[in-house]
Parts: sequence; C-alpha cells; structure tokens
Amino acid sequence: MPEFNTGRLSAFYVPYDFDFDLSRLPRQFFGELSRVAEERQLHKRFGLRARELAERFKLSEATGLDVETLLFLMEDLVDVQILNRNHREKFVASSRRALFLPHCARAHMDAGCKAEFDAGVPTYRCAHCSGDCLVGQAATLGEERGYSVYIVPGGSCIPKIIKAGGFEGIVGVACGMELMPALKLIQKYDLPGQAVPLIKNGCANTAFNMHILESVL
Repeated sequence: MPEFNTGRLSAFYVPYDFDFDLSRLPRQFFGELSRVAEERQLHKRFGLRARELAERFKLSEATGLDVETLLFLMEDLVDVQILNRNHREKFVASSRRALFLPHCARAHMDAGCKAEFDAGVPTYRCAHCSGDCLVGQAATLGEERGYSVYIVPGGSCIPKIIKAGGFEGIVGVACGMELMPALKLIQKYDLPGQAVPLIKNGCANTAFNMHILESVL
C-alpha cells in the first residue's frame, strides 16, 4: 500500500489551538470544498480559491475566526478529501468494514446517555436512546450498511479493535488530533481508509456532517 500523501495536514500533528463550528454552513459549502480539492490535486492554486470561498460564504462572520486561521482549517479539510479520493477505489472494493465514531459527538455526555462502555473491546455500545443524537444516527446508518460500529473515547482504542476484527476497510470520524495516528495505523495494517473530519471541534458537543458520512459509507 502506498504511503499516505498527507500534504501539509499540520492540524493532524497537533490539536487545533482554536475552536471552530462549521455545522451551520449550507451543504453547498462542502460541495464547493470538494471542487477545490479536485483543483488542488491538479496543482492549481489553493489560496485564491479558498479566500473566494471564505468571502462567498462569509466564513469569518459565521465562525468568528480570522481569514488566515480559516485558510489553515480549510486546507486541512481539502487535504482530507484528497486523501479519501486517492484511496477510494481500494476502499470500495473491500467487504468487511468498520466505522469508528467519536464519543464526544454524543447528544449527552452524562447519565442522559444510556450507552454502556465495553472495556474488553473497547467501545461504547449505543443504546439508541435519543433520536437527536448524532452518534446514534450514525451508528444506525453504519449498522444498516453492514459495518461493525465502534464508538471510541480516543484513538488509543483503535489498534486493539483492528487487530481483532479482520477488517478490510475502515471509516473514521475524528478531530485533527486523532486522524493522523489513525491513518498511520491503517497504513501499517495495509487497510484502505476514509476519513470524515469534525466540523465542530472541542471535547464535547462536537459535530460531523451526516451527509458527508453517508456519501463516504
């Protein structure tokens, strides 16, 4: 399996030192990001297109972030899409797949969540207790499509699951801090992977785009 061409992906080496929330942006924004990713892969200029996108969707006003920080974030989102595209063919050809979801995107991070943690795996077992829970919805979607679903508190849980699972393909939803170690791990085991980055960061009440996850699955 070839080395992952991660480009810069600086946010994947250290956590973001700022908070962001792109969850209220229209779906059209993420479609435009995909087009920017395609252009970048053809070695066209990224900066100009990213600035145009930021101005068009008024990202500074929507997020409270300055333009340079937004460009930093958008570059990472674009690089994830490029990475996914580069490994898509082999992933589609795989059969036994696993979906890893972040526990921090649960609707409740207290007793309101009925999921039980199975330390032997390790994963949370979703009880599907809340209809508005993003993780519960994603778990249902993954299960319906034949995925083994794991809701993990961190990337350190993943090696044990992969070793025991016999998987041929992996989908991971995660923050920048967790994505790079996970990508290196699946490369080690020669597994094609697809990444879905969070669009709202933090250690609780995080969010990802369900439409993007659905298209990746």
